[in-house]
Order: sequence, then C-alpha cells, then structure tokens
Amino acid sequence: MKNDQLEILVVDDEKAYCDVIRTLLGVKGHLVDGCYRAKDALAKLDEKNGQYDLLISDLLMPEMDGEELLEKAKEKYPTLEVIMLTACSSVELAVACMRKGAYNYVTKGDDPKELLNEVDEIKEKVLNSGQSAAGSVKASGEYMLETNNAAFRHALDIAEKAGEKDVNILITGESGTGKEVFAKYIHNCSSRKDAAFVDLNCHTLSASLLESELFGHEKGAFTGADKARQGLFEAAGGGTLFLDEIGDVPMEFQAKLLKAIEEKTIYRLGSTTPVNIDFRLITATNTDLEEAMKQGTFREDLYYRLSTVIITIPPLRERREDIPLLIPYFLEKAQAETQKTIKRIPTKVKDFLLNYDYPGNVREMKNIIDRMVILSEGGVVQDHALPGSGAVPIDENGGYESPVFSDTGESDGHVSYFEDERSLRDFRKQMEKDYISYLLKQYPDDMEKVAQILSISRRQLFNKLVEFGLRDPQ
Repeated sequence: MKNDQLEILVVDDEKAYCDVIRTLLGVKGHLVDGCYRAKDALAKLDEKNGQYDLLISDLLMPEMDGEELLEKAKEKYPTLEVIMLTACSSVELAVACMRKGAYNYVTKGDDPKELLNEVDEIKEKVLNSGQSAAGSVKASGEYMLETNNAAFRHALDIAEKAGEKDVNILITGESGTGKEVFAKYIHNCSSRKDAAFVDLNCHTLSASLLESELFGHEKGAFTGADKARQGLFEAAGGGTLFLDEIGDVPMEFQAKLLKAIEEKTIYRLGSTTPVNIDFRLITATNTDLEEAMKQGTFREDLYYRLSTVIITIPPLRERREDIPLLIPYFLEKAQAETQKTIKRIPTKVKDFLLNYDYPGNVREMKNIIDRMVILSEGGVVQDHALPGSGAVPIDENGGYESPVFSDTGESDGHVSYFEDERSLRDFRKQMEKDYISYLLKQYPDDMEKVAQILSISRRQLFNKLVEFGLRDPQ
C-alpha cells in the first residue's frame, strides 16, 4: 500500500471488462495494473515481489483458470488477498476458491458497487493492520485471535463473512485449538450478537439426554420431571446454538436432530404442541466426519445440512509464529485472574514455552501459563509449574537478563521483558523484534526462509528490519 492506496492487479481474459474494472478502481484512487492471462499475472506478481495488496481474477479463463492462479499466487505470496470474478453458473467454484484462500467472490453483471465495497473492506483491513493485508487483530478479555499465520487468518476471514449470513457452520480442528472461541467470534460478528449464545458439548451424552437437553420437556414427561423445562433449541431463540463434539451424537438421535434443523419446529418431550424455533446453528468436531459417514456412524444428510460452510482451525504446532503473541496474552490474563504479578520468567522457561509442541494446542498453553502464575513464588516462575516437573531447570540467577529468543542463554543486549513495566503493545513489539533476530541467526543467508516462517512477504520482512533497526533503509 502506498499513501493509503491499494496496489491492485486485475486479470481477466475479457479485455473490455478488465479495462473497465481497472478504470473504476483507478477513479477510486487505487494503483491498478492489469493483464489478460493468468500466466502474465503470475509474472507481474514476481516482478513486484509480492508487493500487490490485492489480486482480482476472473475464474474461467483459458490456459490457466482463476482457481489454479489462486493456488499458485497464495502458495508464493500467502498474504496476498484475492477476489474472484465469476459468472452465476460458477458460483460453486467460487465458493471452493474461498476455501482455498480467496477473500470473497463477486458475480459478473452485478452492481459494480459490490466489488468496490469488497475492495474498501480490504483497504480498511490493510490500514488497521499496518501492513499488507496480512494482519488481523482481534483480542479481548474473551478471546485472542491476533495472528501472523496465513491459514489461521484465512479461517478468521471465512468466520467473519459467514457470520454475516444465517448459514450453518461446521468448525473442525484438533482438541484445544479454540473451536468454541471461533463459535463465539462468529456469533459476535452476526446480526444475532445481542441475543443468546447457547452451547452444549455432545460428548458422552446418550440419545435420551440429548433429546431432553435440546427439546426440553413438559411436567410429568418422565420420572423426575416435576416441572416443565425449556430446551436449548428454545433458549437459543434469536441467537446462536453451538453444538460441540457433534461427531459424538448417537446415530439413533441424528434423524431427530436433522428434522429439527430442517423444519425449525420441535415438540417438547411429553407434548404434542409444536414450538417454532429460530436460531443460528454452529457445530464443531475433532473427528473426521467423512470417515464416520463411510463407517456408517454419521448420517450423510445431516453432515451436508451442518456443513454449508466449513472452517478448519490449524493446530498450534502449524502456526508457531503465533506463539509469541499468545504467551503475553495468556500471561496478562492469568495475572489479572489470580491477582498475582510475575516479575521474572527464567530464560529456560521462556525457551520451553516457545519450543514446546503443545499437543493439547492453545488450551494446553493457557493451562500451563495459568499453572505457572499460580505456582509462582515472589513473582518468579518456578520450573515445577511446567509439564514434566523439574524438566526445565532454572539457573541460579534465573536467566532473567537473557532475551526470550536467545539460543545461547546469554544476553545480546536486548532489554529483559519483565524488568520494567510497559504497555502490552510495547511488550509484543519487543518480542517480535527478538523473534526476528533469532530467525536471522538461524537462517543468516536465507531471507526467503525467514519470511516464509513469519508468513509475510520479503518486502514486509525488509520493512520490519528497518523498523526494528536491524537493517539500514538502503
């Protein structure tokens, strides 16, 4: 981006249409290049070393179509945003492209304002992030969704867009990746955000218990039902119902669940009076539902009803560049919740937090840091708070002077993180600087590798080096 102007590349084999789009965007003040073949678009991207903020591509083109262009462009320049142009007949292909990383699609022949609105959204995103369309900062006391990872950022983009529509959403990912956090974020992005968010974990619940929980019951419906009870379908009225571990729903209850979702009408147990229900459904699972369908343990029609939009959350080990962002967030949160202050974190404890594999994902990181704060003594973290008590010894001076990312355990002149009070923003900036310094030591002659690990372009990496004083602005 230059002077608040997006740098945009438009590619469409219909030359007249391509030129019109370029003109429209140019009038809006953007810097726009164009070409008529996908191969030429890839060449232009390489010429500018990924400096474009946005690629607008036709979907159906000869030689190489927009889907293949998208895959090649995102593979080489993961922070590049892409909008697909499509005819009505290829909308399904366009949606498939969104799953592969496209920001959105626009149907040809529609009001040009739709495309301009999408471009304005991307411009706002770039301005808010302070970098190419790579940054998405969403942190609050409830959740932390700031990321430097392209796959996680793509999942967030889909969540935001799907949140605006009343479509059913299926969230997949390993245990502990934050599926419930995503569900709440989608709810807060929707027009239903002021209504209830109701959740239920379906794991280990029998069919009868699930039916009672979701449908509710009338007084006397079964032994112990001494009064009428509203079910969660009704409780979520006007809001969002989140069913976690949907893959564990017993087969004998799946037909009733499907009927309720399709008809938006239920009967409480013990009643013949229909109740209309109005809710947005989000489900989540850490199991392979497609495999479950093959095994006959999950209904195919239910799966397709639930999965209008699928969001896959990558495990923490596949977005390690986010670990330096998550550590201070959970540390600050834990200190606030426990009313304890951490003054020193030993170097080897920091190294453990940064290099641990986190098989339990973000949930495990939170638990480790919570325990670390709770068991701290005199404001100093103890090694027995970490997984495998005593596995991370503390040196006699606590290793306090060493930076988090030091691979030698010796100070390299960086200020320590916990020796003075500072804003969370400054804290993160220092961590970011040290992490980049660490990577530069690991790959001194491979800037491409460093940029790849950080999920940013080489141009963005160069800007970071200048910003942090790690390289002169030549």
